[in-house]
Amino acid sequence: MAGAAALLLLRGEDHLWIRRVALAAAIGELGISLKLLWYFDAATPGYQLEELHNWIGYPVIRYHLGLDGISLFLVLLTTVLTPIAILASWKSISKRVKGFFVCLLMLEAGVIGTFLSLDLFLFFLFWEVMLIPMYFLIGIWGHERRIYASIKFILYTMFGSILMLVGILWLFNATGTFDLPTIQSMVQTGRAIFPPHTELLLFGAFFLAFAIKVPLFPFHTWLPDAHTEAPTAGSIMLAGVMLKMGTYGMLRFCLPLFPNAARRLAPEIETDLKRLVAYSSISHLGFVVLGIFAMSAASVQGALYQMLNHGISTGALFLLVGMLYDRRHTHEMSEFGGLATPMPVIAAFFLFVSLSSIGLPMLNGFVGEFLVLNGTFEHHAAWAIWAAVGVIFSALYLLWAYQKTFFGEITVEKNRTLPDADLRERSLLWVMAAMILFMGIGSTVFTSRTENTVRMVLEQMQPPPMAQPVNAKVVEDNECPALTPADIKGAVAGSNSMQPTIQKVKAVR
Repeated sequence: MAGAAALLLLRGEDHLWIRRVALAAAIGELGISLKLLWYFDAATPGYQLEELHNWIGYPVIRYHLGLDGISLFLVLLTTVLTPIAILASWKSISKRVKGFFVCLLMLEAGVIGTFLSLDLFLFFLFWEVMLIPMYFLIGIWGHERRIYASIKFILYTMFGSILMLVGILWLFNATGTFDLPTIQSMVQTGRAIFPPHTELLLFGAFFLAFAIKVPLFPFHTWLPDAHTEAPTAGSIMLAGVMLKMGTYGMLRFCLPLFPNAARRLAPEIETDLKRLVAYSSISHLGFVVLGIFAMSAASVQGALYQMLNHGISTGALFLLVGMLYDRRHTHEMSEFGGLATPMPVIAAFFLFVSLSSIGLPMLNGFVGEFLVLNGTFEHHAAWAIWAAVGVIFSALYLLWAYQKTFFGEITVEKNRTLPDADLRERSLLWVMAAMILFMGIGSTVFTSRTENTVRMVLEQMQPPPMAQPVNAKVVEDNECPALTPADIKGAVAGSNSMQPTIQKVKAVR
């Protein structure tokens, strides 16, 4: 936000200085976020590095931030991809440059705020702040059908946001607080018990907002339009981090706050997943949803890791597609073919990133997919089989697209003289490729810091102590003394009749 404010105060339209200020703000944010790895205690499953300030007196709303193993690497993913998005737009954005980078920095602020918010009202505020910059990025700097795509994006997302706001207000009326850790504790200890019908409605209000953001079928139609019409930086941020807001919300809110509804509706949710196996980005994030609602430690770990993998691999694919668009100003595969001859560096990186998205062993996608499939198969073999079919389809359409774009004869004459990646583009591609390889062979660096948090989330889904069935001997009415109204009155008043009441309660137990 400070970087965006600095750009607004910067006088004139010196595009080079605007880009430098935006890049400096993004790199500074990356440097701050890297310190989280140093201060984060992997052995502690709860929230860490919390910041708490009073904000609004009534209703009590506090500026409450914190992170755990779930949000740690999602914040890092955001701060890594933002400088890459800025550098990817260094030459391609030449009109309204200041406004573009202001929106990009505000988008980063909204996403990070959403990942760190521990107050439900604050979470909703950052959730909405995140939408507006992306709306402008698509609508102003997008391609031919940018107005249609931006309006469709905002309408779909705002519809889910309204329902989530209703759920947040209902939770506040039921618990008297917007504080997320407090509500999670009340649910886990049985101090907040929702009737089954109410819990289903609350789960549905939150889940629908997150399902639209993922997006899951049948709420997915806004995504292809948004990806197609968005500028390269918008697609990188949309695929890399914004879509993760949906799966993050499911893991942060739907599972621990409404565990019974999550278990009850998991089979119906995954029935829809079977219809997603032919979709690209949607299929990968549907894979994440599968891991979350399989509700095993391995599958949830894999889902969280796959959220990071998808952000890197799909972000890199959009970066490469943006490089092709900058040279030919088209996305039509019929306009390409044989590009490996004039552009061998871009072709090599495109293949490497495609293999990571497919899930080739030693690359990042394999680890997440293996954990999800392994954890899912232990409890729901049929779901795992359907997900494996989705992996096969992913390989088919990605390799087919690569062959059609880079192999064969050059049929369009202007493609023979297309320039290969320059130094700036090669630097970005090497950074992305290094992250893909490191996440493939060094996965324990990430999973060791998320394991305890994932187990804590699954433990929060267990019934509270008072709700657990008691294996007690059934006794007849005449075998234990009854509690009389006088006993209860004495217990409430704290009178001398408390001791006989305690004895009778012990007898009943």
